[in-house]
Amino acid sequence: MQLTPLNLPKAPLQLKRKGGVVYVDCLIRKKELVLTPEEWVRQHVLHFLLEQGLPKGLIASEVSLMYHERSKRADIVVYGRDQQPKFIVECKATDVDLTEAVFRQIAAYNHTLQVQYLMMTNGIQHIYAHINLESGQLTYLKDFPQDMEL
Repeated sequence: MQLTPLNLPKAPLQLKRKGGVVYVDCLIRKKELVLTPEEWVRQHVLHFLLEQGLPKGLIASEVSLMYHERSKRADIVVYGRDQQPKFIVECKATDVDLTEAVFRQIAAYNHTLQVQYLMMTNGIQHIYAHINLESGQLTYLKDFPQDMEL
């Protein structure tokens, strides 16, 4: 598999090859995962979040949730110290454009989780947004939300 260079800091990923399949050690889920193109992005984003100063214990990956009686999984959720979700990250492979469909996907997750901050990324392009939960107003941000209160 060709690993595309990302627009994220280089991450010290632990990769292993078994029977022609490449695996990565997930530092959050603490297990080996098949290294798919989306997982390549997700693991780099996890390291990026740690570099931003977010505590490892407040970050979860592949979070199960229900939306319209259907089971879904958010790629990454960052929780506050109050154990309430604060930030959702939706990761896509580098060859997937960040379209309105991706935004609708993360918006559906947020319908359940009710966070103030969103990030959509394909590892090359990153889109950050803040949602005022009272008014529903969405504001796009230029960069990672440094003022996010945990």
